Amino acid sequence: MCRQVFGFRLAMIVVAAPAALLNAAPGLGVRLVGAAVVVTFMASYVLFRDWERFGPLLLRHPSLLAADTLFGSLLLVSAGPDTTLAYVGVCTPLLAGLLYSWRGAAGFASAQALVLFVVHITVKADRSAPVAEALLLPGLCVIAGAMGSTLRGLMLRFGAATEALAAVRARLAAAEAVSAERARLAREMHDSVAKTLYGVALAADGLAATASATAPDPARIREQAELVSRSARRAAAESRELLTDLRSDPMGRRSDPTEPGSGLTEPGSGLTGPGNERRTTSFRSELISTVADFVDRTHLEVTFPEPPLSLPPLPAPVSRALLAIATEALENAHRHAEATRVDVQAAVHRGSLCLTIQDDGRGLPPGTTLEQLCTRGHFGLLGMAERAAQAGARIHVGRGTGTRGTEVRVELPLPVPEP
Repeated sequence: MCRQVFGFRLAMIVVAAPAALLNAAPGLGVRLVGAAVVVTFMASYVLFRDWERFGPLLLRHPSLLAADTLFGSLLLVSAGPDTTLAYVGVCTPLLAGLLYSWRGAAGFASAQALVLFVVHITVKADRSAPVAEALLLPGLCVIAGAMGSTLRGLMLRFGAATEALAAVRARLAAAEAVSAERARLAREMHDSVAKTLYGVALAADGLAATASATAPDPARIREQAELVSRSARRAAAESRELLTDLRSDPMGRRSDPTEPGSGLTEPGSGLTGPGNERRTTSFRSELISTVADFVDRTHLEVTFPEPPLSLPPLPAPVSRALLAIATEALENAHRHAEATRVDVQAAVHRGSLCLTIQDDGRGLPPGTTLEQLCTRGHFGLLGMAERAAQAGARIHVGRGTGTRGTEVRVELPLPVPEP
């Protein structure tokens, strides 16, 4: 705002300078007025152009504004109060109010009003000028000083409110980042360590049952003990991998998980996003490996037609999210749905990558929501919804086209290939 005031001063000085030079006395008077024109014009121009550099200097030294007022008064005496230099004088209290609060505004407004009043009385001493005309410009100086002081207070309060808002936004961003990181850790632990430890517990129960039999089979006991050992080592490796991920990436992979809604369908927004990396992976081969590993571990019947070669490579985070969803759906069919058969399909349809996992188990109870599942301590479907949102995909969990069981369908919009 101070810069705009100096811009207005520049225009008024340029307009009134010829009148001031013409009315000045020949000789020394013209030189003094010319020097005053140059000084006031250059000072206004410098402050208008480089306010960020010279403004703090003017703020620390009010005497500079007083000197400017003195030169402006010399021009006003020469040009007369009827020229535009009178408006330059009115600008001085406004600047004082903006820079030095109400004390500076009061001082400069009083001085400038006195100068304008004296000049008006002196120049028009031979005329019968009304008192209201003589007091008009001094009154404008007082009003301008009050306006400057008021604007300064408003701007300071606005700046304080802006800083407070920025601090609140920073705290909210930090809280959201912490919440997102906690959700990510919960998903990683649920999909890796928790499942492996559950397998260790089942293997240990089997080992205990075999060992407590009337005629224990040493070969069976050895096999189950090796299974417990392998599962325990796998849990340790997954824990180390999770810790390594946390240590190597201090900022974490920030996600923007959707809030649990009233249903199980969560919309996505495409592949574009700050979390996507440039590195791509072969989603087709990794999906085949994931399904094969599941069949080897569970011996569950899985129908999995060979995915078409048209499946495109995906960014690494997106591929990990879709594979985690597929793994969670397969594990749910094996552990919770009591399914005897699972159908897995992956294809590109209408510009989207469609991944479907359909089982013939008992299915979800009607009206099941994410809130209800979280209340009961089941976070698998919530993690699937969060991973789908993170990848920019749409997910639907429900009955599907089958007469029974549960269908998990993920649709990932693919980017349009460049011509």
